[in-house]
Formats: sequence, C-alpha cells, structure tokens
Amino acid sequence: MYNLKLLDKAVDQFASLPGIGRKTALKFVLHLLKRNANEVDTFIQSIRDLKTHIRECSCCHNISEGELCDICNDPKRDSGIICVVENIKDILAIEATSQYNGLYHVLGGIISPMDGIGPSDLHIDSLLERIDKQPVREIIFALSATIEGDTTGYYIFKKLKNKEELVISTIAKGISVGNDLEYTDELTLGRSIVNRVRFNFNE
Repeated sequence: MYNLKLLDKAVDQFASLPGIGRKTALKFVLHLLKRNANEVDTFIQSIRDLKTHIRECSCCHNISEGELCDICNDPKRDSGIICVVENIKDILAIEATSQYNGLYHVLGGIISPMDGIGPSDLHIDSLLERIDKQPVREIIFALSATIEGDTTGYYIFKKLKNKEELVISTIAKGISVGNDLEYTDELTLGRSIVNRVRFNFNE
C-alpha cells in the first residue's frame, strides 16, 4: 500500500500538467520506473535546471537563459519589425514557418474582461516603451482570430494611432476565425505572415 501511495503521488503530479489525463500520467510514471536510476536523475535534474535558469527576456518577454533571448540578441534579425503575439507558443509556431525575420513581443495573454484580464495585466506598456525607444517601422499583430484577440489589437492600435510613420499590420485572414495560432499549420501561418495587411478594426 505504501508503494501505491507513492505511485498515486507521482501520477497526481504528471496529471496536473495541461492536457495530461490520469491514464497518460500513469504511463509516464510506469515508464520512469523501468528506467535506471541515472536516467531518472538526469530527467529530474533537467526539470530543476529549467526552473532555476530559465527566465523572461527583459526586452520581449520570451523565455531565455540570459538577460536577453537568442532572438533579441541575434544581429541578423530585423529590429525594425516587431511581431506582437499572445504567448511563447505563438513564437515557436511562427519560427517554424521560416517566413519571419523580425523581433517579437509577448503580451502574456489577451484582453478578456470575462476572465478578469485587462490591459494592465499584459505586457502592453513595455511594448509602447520599446516603440518609443527603438527605431521601429512596423508592428505586426499575430493574435488569435477571436473577439478577444481583435479587442487586444484594437486597444494597442489606439495607443499607437498618433505615430503616423509606424506601419501597423495584421496577419492575413488565412487563419480560421476562432483558432489559436499554435494550432495553425505552418504553411497557412507562413503565408499569413508574408501576406499581412494593414490593421483595420472594421475589416
């Protein structure tokens, strides 16, 4: 019974991860039990290192092992373009298309009054500061095609409307309405980036 309690405790931890049910969690635990002690130690240490050394990029809020992430640190990236995304998974999705060479800004969510998320809960102020301090010529909204995504884009658009020299665009509507960016196939997402259009809240 003592061993079963340990098993249940481990299953509970895996099942606490998003998208992982108890059956899948049990498979993970039983698989770990089959591996030797060194392999399990390496697995555990990698999780500890992740929590200890991964931080938020001080510029774009991407994940990073240093003060700045690899994208912000890359001199080959076009620093005049900033792609505004909801979360880090959206960066991974866009990078997988190999169609974008600018920088990013992670908002950390989208405006959603129903969920109690307002503009002050997001990294909008730091985006506005970047635009004021850096020679940015274009902002691309790559937000989910939802009411919340459109509302977030419109809020930022209003904050930037006095910057006449700044091009504000949004990814093309090849993405189905209501879909999250991370679930869009690479070809469609890549074309949406390349064929982006001027941002228009009424379109």
